[in-house]
Amino acid sequence: MSDKSNLSSGARFQRVAGIAGIGFVLVILGANLILAPAGLPKPGTDSRTAVTFFVDHRDLVALAMAPVPLGWFCAVLFGAGALAALRPAERTAGTGWSLVGFAGLLLQNATFTVIVGIRYALGTSSGEGGALWALHDALLALNGTFLATALVGLTVAGRLGGLVKPWHAAIGFLAAALQFTAATITPLIIDHDGPLGLIGLSGWLLWSAWFIAYGVALLRTAAVR
Repeated sequence: MSDKSNLSSGARFQRVAGIAGIGFVLVILGANLILAPAGLPKPGTDSRTAVTFFVDHRDLVALAMAPVPLGWFCAVLFGAGALAALRPAERTAGTGWSLVGFAGLLLQNATFTVIVGIRYALGTSSGEGGALWALHDALLALNGTFLATALVGLTVAGRLGGLVKPWHAAIGFLAAALQFTAATITPLIIDHDGPLGLIGLSGWLLWSAWFIAYGVALLRTAAVR
């Protein structure tokens, strides 16, 4: 009876984690869908234009960023669910890729906390925030390192554990390559308002699709568990 209860609790936690993963992406997408139509500056935008946007749209930025802390909690919950699902097989195999992926999730949460803090600060900068905007751009690009870490770690662990299908893994590895490339060329992205910023954006869109697919995979396999 105890074993059945433990299995039931594990399956419920995995379902919650899967929903949390999907919820995390929806929160982040929602924030961007609010700000993008208003003219959210792209990486590489000159500082005066960027700072003016955040000063003029201070209330809108606050509205868009308000649910983001919930998204960070969902990301951690998702990562914990992935660990719970993958670690038993990893212990048998003697690997720890899911731990690498979970570390990437935690680091991207920490980095994006600073990014959101800078966005709030830019709204109160009275037009003097060029250095803050440069830091914002740098962190946004460098955060691709941690997104790539999460993608690679959880994708490899998911493949070894049978949670991630080949097409899902292909999306994960491509997104990781794009994110890591964007992080590597951070100085160029900061100095030039042009197509280089699309590398990170493309990787981020693929990352969103990968994340939702992973949440669905956790939900699907919870029933099997």
